[in-house]
Amino acid sequence: MLHFSNLKIIGIGLVVLLGFLFSSPNFMDERTRLSLPGFLPNGQLNLGLDLQGGSHLLLEVDTDVVQRERVEEVVSDVRQALRGRQIGYTGLGRIRDGVTVTIRDAADVELAREVLAGLAQPVVANVFGGLNRAVDLDVEAVGEQTFHLLITDEAILARNTSTLQQSIEIIRRRIDELGTTEPTIQRQGATRILVQVPGLDDPQRLKALLGQTAKLNFHLVDQNVGAFEVVNGRRMPSGSRLVYTDTEPAVPYLIKRRAMVSGESLVDASIGFDQQTGSPEVNFRFDSVGAKKFGEVTRANVGRPFAIVLDDKVISAPVIQTAILGGAGRITGSFTVQGANDLAILLRAGALPAPMNILEERTVGPGLGADSVAAGRIALIVGFAAVIGFMSVSYGLFGIFANVALIINLFLVMGVLSGLQATLTLPGIAGIVLTVGMAVDANVLIFERIREEIAAGKNAITSIDLGYNRALGTILDANITTLLAALILFQLGAGPIRGFAVTLAIGIVTSVFTAFTLTRFFISLWLRRQGRPDSLPV
Repeated sequence: MLHFSNLKIIGIGLVVLLGFLFSSPNFMDERTRLSLPGFLPNGQLNLGLDLQGGSHLLLEVDTDVVQRERVEEVVSDVRQALRGRQIGYTGLGRIRDGVTVTIRDAADVELAREVLAGLAQPVVANVFGGLNRAVDLDVEAVGEQTFHLLITDEAILARNTSTLQQSIEIIRRRIDELGTTEPTIQRQGATRILVQVPGLDDPQRLKALLGQTAKLNFHLVDQNVGAFEVVNGRRMPSGSRLVYTDTEPAVPYLIKRRAMVSGESLVDASIGFDQQTGSPEVNFRFDSVGAKKFGEVTRANVGRPFAIVLDDKVISAPVIQTAILGGAGRITGSFTVQGANDLAILLRAGALPAPMNILEERTVGPGLGADSVAAGRIALIVGFAAVIGFMSVSYGLFGIFANVALIINLFLVMGVLSGLQATLTLPGIAGIVLTVGMAVDANVLIFERIREEIAAGKNAITSIDLGYNRALGTILDANITTLLAALILFQLGAGPIRGFAVTLAIGIVTSVFTAFTLTRFFISLWLRRQGRPDSLPV
């Protein structure tokens, strides 16, 4: 048990060396860290929102908009389906969470029932969707010739869940474009999303990025009637609508309702600068389908204004000078550099499926974060000093071995966290403090067992061997159960709870290595120098 082969010694040395290598960047300034050779680790611990400050937002997805859009889709589907089968109808419109329609000819009622029932699609609301036979529409006969198509509860739930998941992904893309590290983006409840961005010192910019739906469309401007004439009371032409710019004062534009090209076809957007004026602009590029459509529209409408509409606000309405066939274009306007960059970020990340409402907003200042770091550091130092003092006084030289292993354990924990680019929170520091106590707890068990063997009349080497052997089972039982608790906390917890669970789990694994293997190695080296001692300094 006390013999270490050369292979084991090399393995122990490599583990300790890697721990020091991965943790060392945390003790370097930024310039030194970035100048390290590429083959050396240079990642640092990411500090959470509670340690370095940042922005906290609680958002709510406006699912009512999603359901209204779904009802409009059903209205369109009913219209196309009935017209396709040449079934006359009247009174097509919205009711509650559905659509109503009346069939003109009683002879067409059964055929209409069959056609409308065919619009219902299966809903997969969970991972066991194969067992779920729910459909998204209930077709009900009301009277002799009227039908109601109601969106089912299962369809509403599935659509809301899908919208929330899509929103989380798009929010993550937008925040990642800001260059921040380790944002927390989590679902809370049925319609809410928690967003925490450590280190972001401009919460207003974050709100602006997340508050925009960013639905981009290209519309032709209606030149038959002036926009100001419609504002002043003239009847609006059929197939057109009035939108405004987001400038002060707002300028009205009369645009065609139908979007000629959708922003869904965009594959890239980036900030650029006008070659003549040097003012910021946004360059964009379509996929092959969007490029073809964009080329056809611009070729057919040379000389006409083409409005670029973002979230029902006109960004600009340039006149088409020539056909744009390459699938690339640019958006010009009175942009600042940051404004153009933020618009490019929104377009690259994609449009949110529904608007977001900000329910809660908190900003944690860096001063509060610094206070938290200082308090956590003091707690760690005090706990660490108390443990080292206790072990040295209680177990002498063996206690010093345990203390050296404990110091190495802290470097290993920090190295693993740095290598994983994990986020350290205040509860995470609490997990490290708890790890300090648990690490020496294993040594206490071992050393007390050694004392018992000595008291029973065993010699020094046998006592050490039996002490480590017989304590191992107890150490593993205690640490495995704690590790399982940490894994459950990580799986079911959120935010600070997960930060605590991560550091606790890592600390458990490293403390078993340092408290059992490393101290045994130190004692083995000491025994080689002492030969067969008559007594043990424990």
